[in-house]
Amino acid sequence: MSQNAAGEAKKSDQILRVKMVLLGGSGVGKSSLATRFVKGEFKDSEPTVGCAYQTHVVRVNGANLRFEIWDTAGQEKYHSVTPLYYRGAHAALVVYDISKRDSFLRAQFWLKELERQYIPGSTVVWLVGNKADLAHSRQVSVQEAQNLAEDRGLGFMETSALSGDHVNQLLITVAYRVHELTWDQRSLSEWEEFHTVDLHNRGFFSFLPNCCNTGP
Repeated sequence: MSQNAAGEAKKSDQILRVKMVLLGGSGVGKSSLATRFVKGEFKDSEPTVGCAYQTHVVRVNGANLRFEIWDTAGQEKYHSVTPLYYRGAHAALVVYDISKRDSFLRAQFWLKELERQYIPGSTVVWLVGNKADLAHSRQVSVQEAQNLAEDRGLGFMETSALSGDHVNQLLITVAYRVHELTWDQRSLSEWEEFHTVDLHNRGFFSFLPNCCNTGP
């Protein structure tokens, strides 16, 4: 095998780590979106306590991207610790419920928070209108959300975690954008087994703030 062929084979076997965080108010469907990304199914869940963590591998442009998905709590009482989870993220999805205008206003608050943390263009940020299946109860128009996204230089998409509409499309689109943004900078590290986070290991929870400690 030639050196070039060997290099290409090694590259195709690499798994690169991508940290993605889901932000937004309580009840907008962040956890359901994360479950759709990872398992392809809908699961109605209780409000997240502090944060939840799942992983999913997506292949784009010949590269394997291992998304480490941090699903943050939307309740106000967890706001002070949320930055611990979105620092260093390669991608951030700011989620709102299209049937609840207050969740759209809350999303704008999170966008301002992110602007304080990141240099424009350094992180892929997507505005996501979830619960598109509730279009009959819509309080936020597509045009209004699209205008906000365009003004802030963000991606925008409406999804339904319940039906699965546009969920895979969203993840693939974000994956391509992350790869394009980070490839020249070579800023994605390679995943190896010792990077695995075992959420059943009591030691993992010792690194979390008390409010997020849900260990056994």
